[in-house]
Amino acid sequence: MQTVEQTVATTRHPLDPLTGDEVQAASSILKKERGLDADYRFVYVMLNEPSKKEILAFKPGNGVQVDRQAFIVLRDRSKGKAFEAVVSLTNEKVVSFKEIDAQPPIILEEFMMVDDVIKKDPRWQEAMRKRGVTDFSLAITDAWSCGYYGPEDAAGKGRFCRPLTWLRTGEGEHSYARPVEGLILKFDLDKMEVVDVEDHGVVPLPEKKGNYTADAISDPNNVPYFPEGPRKDLKALEITQPDGTSFQVTGNQVTWQKWSFRIGFNAREGVVLYTVTYNDNGEERPVLYRASLTEMFIPYGDPSPQHYRKNVFDMGEYGVGLLSNSLELGCDCLGEIRYFDGVVNDNDGGPMTITNAICLHEEDFGILWKHMDFRTGETEVRRGRRLVLSNIATVGNYEYGYFWYFNQDGSIGYEVKMTGVMSNGAIADGEKPKHGYLVAPNVYGPHHQHFFGLRLDMMVDGLKNSVYECNSEALPPGKDNPHGNAWVVKETQFKRESQAQSIINPLSARYWKIANPNKKNQLGEPVAYKLMPGENVLPFYQPDAHPIQRAQFTTKHLWVTKFDPDEKYAAGDYPNQHPGGAGLPEFIKSDSNLDNDDVVVWYTMGAHHTVRPEEWPVMPVKSVGFHLIPQGFFVGNPGLDVPPSHNGHHMHHNGH
Repeated sequence: MQTVEQTVATTRHPLDPLTGDEVQAASSILKKERGLDADYRFVYVMLNEPSKKEILAFKPGNGVQVDRQAFIVLRDRSKGKAFEAVVSLTNEKVVSFKEIDAQPPIILEEFMMVDDVIKKDPRWQEAMRKRGVTDFSLAITDAWSCGYYGPEDAAGKGRFCRPLTWLRTGEGEHSYARPVEGLILKFDLDKMEVVDVEDHGVVPLPEKKGNYTADAISDPNNVPYFPEGPRKDLKALEITQPDGTSFQVTGNQVTWQKWSFRIGFNAREGVVLYTVTYNDNGEERPVLYRASLTEMFIPYGDPSPQHYRKNVFDMGEYGVGLLSNSLELGCDCLGEIRYFDGVVNDNDGGPMTITNAICLHEEDFGILWKHMDFRTGETEVRRGRRLVLSNIATVGNYEYGYFWYFNQDGSIGYEVKMTGVMSNGAIADGEKPKHGYLVAPNVYGPHHQHFFGLRLDMMVDGLKNSVYECNSEALPPGKDNPHGNAWVVKETQFKRESQAQSIINPLSARYWKIANPNKKNQLGEPVAYKLMPGENVLPFYQPDAHPIQRAQFTTKHLWVTKFDPDEKYAAGDYPNQHPGGAGLPEFIKSDSNLDNDDVVVWYTMGAHHTVRPEEWPVMPVKSVGFHLIPQGFFVGNPGLDVPPSHNGHHMHHNGH
């Protein structure tokens, strides 16, 4: 993620992601020292983050060197075993190497190889012929993770996925317009062979095209069909920053409008934010130590054989960093943009650079504040802008855009934008889907949900914080409420991990407050930030269903744990083919103290998706998010010193 080539480990900040050279060096050291052959496949090669203590004590140039290390996950294909290794780049040696009893994520080369093998399988070919298909070159398969539905799926029984099939109408046509319903495979990724083929009966293939390119939408056989092609009445809209950007970037450190933070990136989580601080009249005040999305879970609510097994953990079973788009190929931001590359690894352990994986830009954000004194007509208004840090991953049919927002009022926002193509099914003429909606002739989208588990390692004005749940409550009639109008905000502290799980409650305007009891503001209250939830939902699984055992983190919107460097991911380290119970339910068993301690706030947000025909053949963006908002952290409105903006109109020659 550096633009300037730096190869020597010592010149980099200890939190900077590994460079391509460092990825290569780490793999080479490990291969050489452990004598690894080509059967050892590299799943992840990423920074092994130094301890919080080391980072907070680190001062560049004081001669104290932090050991720069790589964390590596490996899979030995011939023996079906998995390993974790730590390699010191500073000392050029292997620090640790151990076998793990787990199934690491599906890797890129496996995902790509599955397709060819399936098309040669006689059972799959026979099923396709039953559907009138003889040209297999137009078929595509996606290697969906197999999940866990009983001992036969256990990690120790082999490495499996469950590919699904679609058929294009021609070269270059929409890959997902025609689902092959009822045809399900179980595939062994170690042996690279089809283990089992289920055919639940022929459903006719949808006839209509579902193309979305500008030149294809005027085809009468397309759904939807625009006879005129693209709109011709859209005039240019330009966003210019003639004086350049208002942010500064040094390596991976970003400073903008009193905000300062460091950008990280790894193969599993994608973008990571570190050491977020706010410069309050010269004092650098910390808000977050580390923030990232740690898991995603996408369950489908359709019990049919094709769809009930769809419940993917996109981070623990694949890796969102690995699947990040290169924004060279299609830019998603406007204005003056600064890009960062994302360095990941190939499966031989060599580096792969995703050029422009991360986009940093400013955007206008409407009114920041305004008041007119109606008696004098005097008006003061300030226009706000925000800094946007984003990256986008393509997970098969679906796109996820991940956006961090920094605002001039001291707040931070996070949003996931979902687009791409819904995972669909085919249905016979005249039938209505029970567990989804029709979106095009013979094509339906099953009901499903998307859950996102964020880990927010809070540091509100220091390492020791306390967390409160805040609910607004009407007071009962009586002396405290003589006129029947009174309500209060009740604050309940989470003192131990066992108490610290909760769900949203919009009817009590519930939010959660992360306060520093050791620092008081000028009004005598502890300084704090509050987590304000957005739209949210819970899963609809029966409690004993296998997928929800693996995705326990989604059963609560908020969890709070005491900081532990080993507790990184909401569903545990390796959810692939895992029976469940790992991650947050495991972390809270210690029932650690949360009162005035180093706390981690885990927020889960769910997007509820009942599909619409208007989301075919590609979905307009659907969003879900939350905000971190200062509460007593500042003296007054932090955006008061934003300068008045100049009139935004360009004068035209016609006098307007």
